[in-house]
Amino acid sequence: MERGVETLAEFYTPADVQRIMKVSEQKAYRIIRDLNAEMKQEGYMVIQGKVNRNKFNERFIYQGKSAM
Repeated sequence: MERGVETLAEFYTPADVQRIMKVSEQKAYRIIRDLNAEMKQEGYMVIQGKVNRNKFNERFIYQGKSAM
């Protein structure tokens, strides 16, 4: 696998967000814009139209509480 392909796997596209969240394309782009705006505020560089998987999962995927 090419190196560039591996790193792009760390991002979701609007189609991925649509599939995961069962939302329209417009809503998927809005979610990506909002998350990317947060990441910019935190000092990260972002790619327009893609969102970091970890950031998306942190905000939208319920992980449950860790064992105490």
